Amino acid sequence: MSIRVVQISCTPSGPGWSLDERLHRWPTTADIANAVAGAGADVTVLLAGTEREDLRRGNILYRQFPQLRWPMLADPFWSRAAGLALAHRPDIIHVAGLEAPVPTRALCASGIPVLVQDHASRPKRRTAALWRWGHSRIAGAAFTARAQADPFLKRRQLPAHAQIFVIPESSSRFSMGRRDEARARSNIFGAPALLWVGHLNANKDPLTVLRAIRLARPYLPDLQLWCAFGDAPLLPEINAMLADDPNLGSRVHLMGRLPHSEMETLYRACDGFVSASRREGSGYALIEALACGLRAIVTDIPSFRELTGNGVVGSLVPIGDADAMAEALVSEFGGSAHRSEAGSREVRRHFDTHLSFAAIGAKLMHAYAVLAAGSRRACE
Repeated sequence: MSIRVVQISCTPSGPGWSLDERLHRWPTTADIANAVAGAGADVTVLLAGTEREDLRRGNILYRQFPQLRWPMLADPFWSRAAGLALAHRPDIIHVAGLEAPVPTRALCASGIPVLVQDHASRPKRRTAALWRWGHSRIAGAAFTARAQADPFLKRRQLPAHAQIFVIPESSSRFSMGRRDEARARSNIFGAPALLWVGHLNANKDPLTVLRAIRLARPYLPDLQLWCAFGDAPLLPEINAMLADDPNLGSRVHLMGRLPHSEMETLYRACDGFVSASRREGSGYALIEALACGLRAIVTDIPSFRELTGNGVVGSLVPIGDADAMAEALVSEFGGSAHRSEAGSREVRRHFDTHLSFAAIGAKLMHAYAVLAAGSRRACE
């Protein structure tokens, strides 16, 4: 018997966007629905939007309602979310995000088990009572890493009875490819060539990465760092650092914002992925790097620890520790400055087993089955 699931998405909609365009701009909504449907679920996705529209893709029905304004804290129509979900007679309601306590409470009142999935949220301070009330009846919560749930449980913004599931937010369809071909297309060079992806801000901590590159340079003389980035509040400080040290500046390439369609080639062209993030809800760039077979030198934070299998496919270093990151770089690439094909295949096997859409679909189906079974037992 198939599990019937209603997924409620809180991705924003722009003025005049069709539902098809919205799913194109926010592909994770459809990706997760497809992953669950591929694992055997009957899936309907409800979205808040500006126009009423239905769209069917394969076996998945997407329904957009203008009445579903998100997060609906002051919306007189917020209670409609439960009625719309119940109309599809689901076994499970899956809410994408922890940022909507009022509608989540309404959905829980339906009697259907509700699973909420974290998307880089933090426990609240001023509105803590509202979050405790809104989430007090959920059946389960999903996080990229189990440790990410602990602050919410400690502050009672998730109930003690909620079952916690370890499930990545999303995955990637990137794949391995030939490094030489990718380098010819992208003009990437270096032995090793390392890739850094993210905003140039304090949380991503690019300055620690640059310090690590400077420390590792004498041991890896042909090392090159390639940086793709979006917002860049630290760019003046980074430019000053590179100008003060020409040896470092000659090895760091600031590429700026690149189309996502070019990123797969960059991952394939590089030998490793590096990140000094201090906090991540998941780590989409890391997931993409692992999909392309790159070993990762990243900070030892809960999401990165989980995504890398506790460092099985890379190295974990303390937050803000440039010396430890430099040592990890030398350890990873001192013997062979290029990634090996065998090493890349090992990383990709880890990705396929734990992080692929098929793996995420199976993990979500397990969570749904556990929560649905618990609900049936409670009714007996």
